Amino acid sequence: MDKSELQLILQEGEGYKMEFKESLSNIDRELVAFANSSGGRILPGVTDAGVVKGVPVSNDFKSRLQDIANNCRPKIKITLDRVENVLVINVREGEDKPCECSSGFFKRIGSNSQKMTRNEIIDFFKSEGKVRFDELTEPKLIYPRDFDKNKLRTFLQLAELSKVGDTEKLLAGLGVAEKQEGRLYINNAGVLFFAKEPQRFVPWSVYTVALFKDEAGVDIIDRKEIGGSLIEIVEEVMKFVRLYAKVAYRFTGRPRRENVYEYAFDAIREAVINSVMHKYYFEHGHNNILRFLPDRIRIENYWHKPAHFVLGKTVFRRNHIIADLFAKIHFGEKMGTGFERIREACAKENAPFPEMELNENYFHVTFKQSREYLKLAGKTKEGVVEKVVEKVVENQKKILAEIRKDKYTTAKKLSATIGISERKIQDNMRKLREKGLIKRVGPDKGGYWKIKLARD
Repeated sequence: MDKSELQLILQEGEGYKMEFKESLSNIDRELVAFANSSGGRILPGVTDAGVVKGVPVSNDFKSRLQDIANNCRPKIKITLDRVENVLVINVREGEDKPCECSSGFFKRIGSNSQKMTRNEIIDFFKSEGKVRFDELTEPKLIYPRDFDKNKLRTFLQLAELSKVGDTEKLLAGLGVAEKQEGRLYINNAGVLFFAKEPQRFVPWSVYTVALFKDEAGVDIIDRKEIGGSLIEIVEEVMKFVRLYAKVAYRFTGRPRRENVYEYAFDAIREAVINSVMHKYYFEHGHNNILRFLPDRIRIENYWHKPAHFVLGKTVFRRNHIIADLFAKIHFGEKMGTGFERIREACAKENAPFPEMELNENYFHVTFKQSREYLKLAGKTKEGVVEKVVEKVVENQKKILAEIRKDKYTTAKKLSATIGISERKIQDNMRKLREKGLIKRVGPDKGGYWKIKLARD
């Protein structure tokens, strides 16, 4: 800081990163407030009105200031400058927030330093990653009553692991359980992977998927709230994407034609995994959302941006145990390679790399249609094939929509509603059954149709 900058600061007055302090009284509160915010400067010996009274700047005075900073928990890093007769205390932003002094926790609000309330301190610990959602135990889950052994068995199969020893030791080894006073407690990561009904304990872990007719995202054709374990949620979201994604064909001269889908499924899958892996689960009011629009797929994740995060450069894992469990089953990796995996999947399918937007609370990923798909769908021969396929898919969508309205519906009713023959209805329903999307429960007469989920 030079003389001209000092004069400008004195004219402008106090602000978010500037504090005038007439004496050293309670200066530890100001140090803590700046360290818990974005850092700042303190000018001792200057009144609130910007009048310089000055302070005796001796070695003892400087040592006293350094002692005050060192007595904060953790120690606060400061440097001292002098411009003419004004001492400037430069306070670094804390690297291990929150910082505390003998009077408590403080943060900067505008041009003032304010003491944090209990709830503000809790929120601060959460936002800084000092308290992790996936590590907290869920006392309402009673083991083994609320525990699903089949989900654990599926996990072990995907991880290519053999069950060695008893289940309780295995769960402790996976980092999802610990025994206290004879009772096994399961943490939230264990709930989201292995509970019989995860949404009974974490209702906001559902994933919303919606298909829209218009590009503005107003006219909804189909919408689902997908629950289950995190593994089941990922699989079910991808089933929804594959159901509605269109396909073009490349004719190679061989008996079998080559399918070219409009989206890079592996890239979308990676983004879906990342959205549940890094979700800010402390926030109860926001689901993950996948919007399937006519020309794009948009994934929306409420995530609460961490401090010092740089998109594409920072290796970030909000939920360490969840990330570790996904890595064990080869759903994503622990070392932050998600961006590269998405990039490779898009390049393989000749699809553009997705657009990514983020702010303090939201992370949006938007996938555009594959260049190869658009190229083929625009050609005359392949374009005709695409339209025929699209018509068949549209009829199947209508059948699924009618089954959701009335599970007891019949081929005759569907024929009258959709406007195609009963034979075509039966043919499309056979294809839906082959795809594993519907099943018949009970006899032909008196039974009903059920839309199948991944966990059925």
